[in-house]
Amino acid sequence: MLNMFNTALTALNANSTAIDVTGHNLANLNTSGYKAGTVSFEELVTQDLSVDSSDINGNGIGAPVLSRQFTNGTVQVTGGLLDAAISGNGFFTVQGSDGNTYYTRAGNFKLDDSGNLVTATGENVQGWMATNGVASPGGVPTNISIPPGSANAPVPSTFFGMNMNLNALGTVDGTNGTFTAPVEVVDSLGTKHTLTATFTKTDTNAWKYDISIDGGDVDGGTAGTPSSLATGTLTFDTNGKLTAPAADAGSVEISLPAFANGAGEQTVNWQLYDSAGASQVTQYGEASAVNSNSGDGSTAAQLTQVVMGDGGKVMAKYSNGTQKLVAVVALASIQNPDSLVAVGNNNYSTTPASGPVSYGEAGTGTRGGITANALESSNVDMARELTNIIIYQRSYQANARVITAGDEISQEILSLKR
Repeated sequence: MLNMFNTALTALNANSTAIDVTGHNLANLNTSGYKAGTVSFEELVTQDLSVDSSDINGNGIGAPVLSRQFTNGTVQVTGGLLDAAISGNGFFTVQGSDGNTYYTRAGNFKLDDSGNLVTATGENVQGWMATNGVASPGGVPTNISIPPGSANAPVPSTFFGMNMNLNALGTVDGTNGTFTAPVEVVDSLGTKHTLTATFTKTDTNAWKYDISIDGGDVDGGTAGTPSSLATGTLTFDTNGKLTAPAADAGSVEISLPAFANGAGEQTVNWQLYDSAGASQVTQYGEASAVNSNSGDGSTAAQLTQVVMGDGGKVMAKYSNGTQKLVAVVALASIQNPDSLVAVGNNNYSTTPASGPVSYGEAGTGTRGGITANALESSNVDMARELTNIIIYQRSYQANARVITAGDEISQEILSLKR
């Protein structure tokens, strides 16, 4: 009789735990990166060795075994500038305020007042910082930090290009035989200067070029008086293709003198051919015009925005319109994720059963990809959880009836003495 009460009591406790887990899952239905908990039941059996081994007395149910389902949730685009969603295996690596390392699938990141990339609950997101726009993922990651208001140093120009046409119908010293085009370059202090490219037709299929700068821009020059920097001749074939300078030369080297603002001398190359070896300057029977300009160099700029890019690349955008890689978010690969222990704030901690943890960039090894401006939804299946809670409730009620029946039987036995 006593065993009846104990057996039913173990079932009440087990089902109560299962209802708690299901309720917790439903409560986190909209929690980003949340992984649903599951309950496994195990029978308790007590064998009396004094009787036949086939006579095994059941002793109810053991404490439920709790585990997590690390299946992928749906990736939903949020538009959040620093949101990131993992598609596939892997965990974001974060450092808690206690200094311990934790793992999470929740990618709703933000910048704190010190410029640290943190989770919604304040843990530091880890990865690899870039140097001059280049990151080298590998080894143990560190906290990602972007100091607010940091400036981007100027980058002096090293080349420029003009995709242009010179009018084949132009005449020497006559109609359409002269054309000028401005070109911008940046000095070592981040100041822009305008070069003037002047083209003059000198013969059939031949043009002279003169690259100059206003004298007021250079040290020792006179404002309003052009200072010539480079001269030469462009020669075309009968199909309007550039033949000289030849493709193997590739470019014209232009030496810029020291500038009046204190910037030093520098050299820029006028690229006449693109990376495929095709001429950027043609001579067709159309009006002389520049179709597009290319080149490098940028002025000094202030940080205006930090955004997450696909693959976990953290990009800094600056006031001059440029952007630069500042960090790469690390993904942790864990051999046995089912052994992770939830520690709150959507974070998990490893256990001895988790195996070694390796770190790498998204898309490497068995790691999944990272989608920018999106979050991974909870993998809780509401229909399944509601079904489970009905099943657990019915089981709880049934075992409560067992205790009620046992109590009634006990009362009947006691009444036999009267």
